[in-house]
Amino acid sequence: MDHLNKTVLKSLEILQYFKLKPQLTFKELEELSNLPKSTLHRILLTLESQRFLKRGEDSKSTFELGLELLELGNLVSSNLKIRKIALPIMEKLRDRVNEAVNLVIREKNEAVYIEKVDTSQPVRVYTQVGRRAPLYAGACPRVLLSFMEENEINEYLSNIDLTKIGKGTIVDKKKLAKEIERSRCLGYTVSYGELETESAAVGVPIRDYTGQVIGGLSIAGPLNRFHSKNIDFFVQEAKQKAKEISAQMGFNIKETDFRRETK
Repeated sequence: MDHLNKTVLKSLEILQYFKLKPQLTFKELEELSNLPKSTLHRILLTLESQRFLKRGEDSKSTFELGLELLELGNLVSSNLKIRKIALPIMEKLRDRVNEAVNLVIREKNEAVYIEKVDTSQPVRVYTQVGRRAPLYAGACPRVLLSFMEENEINEYLSNIDLTKIGKGTIVDKKKLAKEIERSRCLGYTVSYGELETESAAVGVPIRDYTGQVIGGLSIAGPLNRFHSKNIDFFVQEAKQKAKEISAQMGFNIKETDFRRETK
């Protein structure tokens, strides 16, 4: 325990006290934590500034859990739900295409792989659950980028530094912007050698009940198995399974909802 940050531990401990009751006064928190008033005051102010705590409506000396925890809780709940819903559908997709199938979500400027189903083929692309990748590289991460709001995309492109990861990684912002626009129009992304030089993938969006893209579904494998005859088949199969997942997440399916038409 010596290597752990004691202030962070105390902050987390304070949040745990709200399991006892939804509102606690400064005095109650002082008694529960056994912290000096000045230390407790600093921790409470910090938690409040980051929206983990908020002041009670009836009293400025009363605290309750803040909206940030609700948002994080909803995110965890959503991620657990999408994994549970997606896994059997991903297995069916894998059996149809005989390639690896991945599920990603967005966390800030990265895509996080939260589920995967491997192919039985001897030559395959290995992706580990928990792996992170920048949103600009690879079909599945870039489908998350492509279906963000336009102002978010513009801000992302303005601030990101593009670094080559695989031989095919797009590192030119104008070319990346065109690829994003193409993906928005078609409703899917394709990548060749972007995250691993000898790999390829197609990615499609998954939506929730509000229509927001909350994840990406991809089919990935060696470059030599992603030729022109296979790509259309992979895309159609991936789109169909993404629709099934989206429907179970509450989305009202329409064909045009899976692409954004451009003028």
